[in-house]
Amino acid sequence: MPRALRIARRSLTLTLPLVFGAACAGGSAPNPVPLTRGPEVTLPRVRALLETIAHDSMEGRRAGSPGYARAARFVASEMRRIGLTPAGDSGFFQRIAAIRPPRGRMVVLPSFAAWDTVPPEQRLLDVNVLGLVEGVDPLLKHEVVVMAAHLDHLGISAHASGDSIHNGADDDASGVVTVLEAARVLMAGPRPKRTVVFALFTGEEGGPSGSRWYLEHPVRPFSSHVAQLQVEMVGRPDPMAGGRGKMWLTGYERSTMGEILTAAGVLVAKDPHPEAEFFRRSDNFKFAIAGIPAHTYSSYGMHTDYHQPGDDASTIDWAHFVSAVDGGARAIRILADGQKPAWKPNGIPIPPPPR
Repeated sequence: MPRALRIARRSLTLTLPLVFGAACAGGSAPNPVPLTRGPEVTLPRVRALLETIAHDSMEGRRAGSPGYARAARFVASEMRRIGLTPAGDSGFFQRIAAIRPPRGRMVVLPSFAAWDTVPPEQRLLDVNVLGLVEGVDPLLKHEVVVMAAHLDHLGISAHASGDSIHNGADDDASGVVTVLEAARVLMAGPRPKRTVVFALFTGEEGGPSGSRWYLEHPVRPFSSHVAQLQVEMVGRPDPMAGGRGKMWLTGYERSTMGEILTAAGVLVAKDPHPEAEFFRRSDNFKFAIAGIPAHTYSSYGMHTDYHQPGDDASTIDWAHFVSAVDGGARAIRILADGQKPAWKPNGIPIPPPPR
């Protein structure tokens, strides 16, 4: 390993505990959420998880902030309690190195090699949180399915309502809880045939793109990835999809994933808001333009709390949310054990032009 890269990795190894330790020093760490042992998705657990992740103490989880670090520590501890294998380069954390020049836009470094050449005041450090379950099928265990949500949100900013914290309960604490519960349910049953990576990304709302970094630094060879399911805003029902308990899949017509899930009992409909182009607006799109069948599982009904401080836990429809989480857990089991999704003709999206 080149000396510069060794120095960079050593620097980040020292920096990460300091940053994340300081983030939690200003307040007590969240209490562990009761851990359900069976395969059932229960209201007390999903409610406790969401209320913790979307709590004011997380300060809106802006990427790279102390509040985000606090949330990352909490979800990493949940992955550990569930029994997932750490899949980051520092335990459950996959570190992302970026710089913020005195003038100009933030830049994500392609690797850690350049980190030590950057003035300390320009260095930015952020993390994805990654855990995995190894597949057991002699052939299929070499294939990887990714289930993901974004952990970051918008942080703190002034608002006319007087509430300055953007808690992001629906966007996307609901997705984070679904990923954690899907992992727990998978671990409670037979081991999957394929290897499953459970990823909580940073930078979906702004900052270093965690999903892009993952694709450039995958935990297993990129060629082994066969499907990705993003979970985005599943805490409230969508009237246009049929209301409570009804879910939809972005880009349904582009691949066979929706048909595979529906045939196996996870009833997902086509996105009822095609004009909004949600297929292109979440982390799944980065996987899709890389050639991996990837879609977002959602029930976002265009509610007015989107990106507003009003998106807090009090607005969650808990009966719908339990159903959505259960469907997400069953979906990842189907993708881990069943037929591999395939693109339909002209289904792979065309990458956007470089900016």
